Amino acid sequence: MLTRIAALVFWRTLALASVALGLIGVVVPGLPTVPFLLLAAWAGGKGWPQLEAWLLAHPRHGAAIRQWRERRAVPRRAKWLASATMLMSTGLIALSASPLAAKVGVPALLAVVALWLWTRPEN
Repeated sequence: MLTRIAALVFWRTLALASVALGLIGVVVPGLPTVPFLLLAAWAGGKGWPQLEAWLLAHPRHGAAIRQWRERRAVPRRAKWLASATMLMSTGLIALSASPLAAKVGVPALLAVVALWLWTRPEN
């Protein structure tokens, strides 16, 4: 019984934290909203079905969550915005006093993420 309550608290805490980060992403440039809402809907499905249903029915972000679940689809606009953010991040790292490993490793990782992102279907 205690394990079940602990699991419920864990999933709800993860869902709430993800929604909070998604809300922050609405106003902070460069911090994405939808990936955090995807995580919140997933965690909600494990321990808070009402939150999951609310997110899936959300007028602005519900469609993106449903399309991801159904087809792993990412809208073209989101791909372009994510790619632009990754490119800006790469430029900032190149201009910074970061170690050489970061100047090479971060852009390489972002290139892999961008490649993966652009291979996802579009809605």
